[in-house]
Amino acid sequence: MTHWADDEESLLAPVHWTRPHASTLPVTGAWRPGDPLGQRQFMQMAVDRPFVLEGGGQLRNITIAFETWGTLDADAGNAILVCHALTGDAHAAGPAGPGHPTPGWWDDLIGPGKVLDTERHFVVCANVLGGCQGSSGPASPRGDQPGHYGPNFPVVSVRDMVRTQAKLADALGIARWLAVVGGSMGGMQVLEWGVMYPGRSRALVSIATCLAATAQQIAWWSTGRRTIALDPNWRNGHYYDAPPGEGPHAGLALARMLSQITFRSDDVFTDRFGREVVEPLSGRFSMWQRFQVERYLEYQGDKLARRFDANSYLLLTKAMDLHDVARGRGGLAPALRRLAAPLLSVGVTSDVLYPQYQQREMVDGVSAVGGDATFHQIDSPHGHDAFLIEHVQMGEALGTFLTRIEKSTA
Repeated sequence: MTHWADDEESLLAPVHWTRPHASTLPVTGAWRPGDPLGQRQFMQMAVDRPFVLEGGGQLRNITIAFETWGTLDADAGNAILVCHALTGDAHAAGPAGPGHPTPGWWDDLIGPGKVLDTERHFVVCANVLGGCQGSSGPASPRGDQPGHYGPNFPVVSVRDMVRTQAKLADALGIARWLAVVGGSMGGMQVLEWGVMYPGRSRALVSIATCLAATAQQIAWWSTGRRTIALDPNWRNGHYYDAPPGEGPHAGLALARMLSQITFRSDDVFTDRFGREVVEPLSGRFSMWQRFQVERYLEYQGDKLARRFDANSYLLLTKAMDLHDVARGRGGLAPALRRLAAPLLSVGVTSDVLYPQYQQREMVDGVSAVGGDATFHQIDSPHGHDAFLIEHVQMGEALGTFLTRIEKSTA
């Protein structure tokens, strides 16, 4: 029988790649009290009475972080709510800087002279309940006892997020939004705004989203959650007091790598990376020689670990899986019949995560109950993320629709 020599290097053993040393990665990328504020503003709610969540939990002393751009008109009729996606936050526009590790995720669409023109519109974006960039979430300190919420933060739904946004609107003096706009998880919030508060928006713009999460979408997100839970440094959610480098960044990075595959299309990966390699394939093959696409995914995973929180990732992906406009409303048709505002549903040709057939079904469903719904297609190879990349097409669709809404009530 032939045996490998004792000094033979195992071809299956992981190698030390040129990547950030674990000690440089924080236990959480959450914003925490004492960090630079950046452009955040804060609102407190549920101070005198508990905020009862759809799934049965309760919260007190909730903080919602938000940002605003522009000036609210005297009649508060120029306000637009922008709802962020899974790993977004309230910093939808503006540069990176203290308190904001990345530039605004929709900076090309929000600002003076842009489609969401802050010389005419008052734009608001709030970090969702359960998020990690200033709003109450798992990384937040508990007010009733020492430490952080961690895994004890209750499961939230998209409807819970929208209810906190409605309270924020009340606090800002906004009885009715000119428009509620959002993509992906943000689009789920848009739909719930239309169903839960039919009289509080003049227009709805849902982008690359769905009426209810499908089995495949649940499969993708639940697989990501399990990668985090299998990281021994997750510590069942109790990791906030661990030293740098000993948080669940490996699990969170892997979850991000999995989701990044669904955010882009095969054409984009092929055109950008092809079969280019990092470590040369000449000579002896080993298990961990990488293709360039692998290094790209590693970069995206490490990048998210620096600005997001693993427990929030668990919580928000669960909220997306729970999303179902029809739940508890007697079916889909009765739910859609509540929409009182015109709906623009935007789909992306190459989206494999939330395929555009779902946006077309949305328009068909609203139209079938007598509502006003229009479908617009973004032609892009960039997949699900196209609504964050194709600013010209997105701006044209959004601008045309808003112009129609504003003229109809002028």
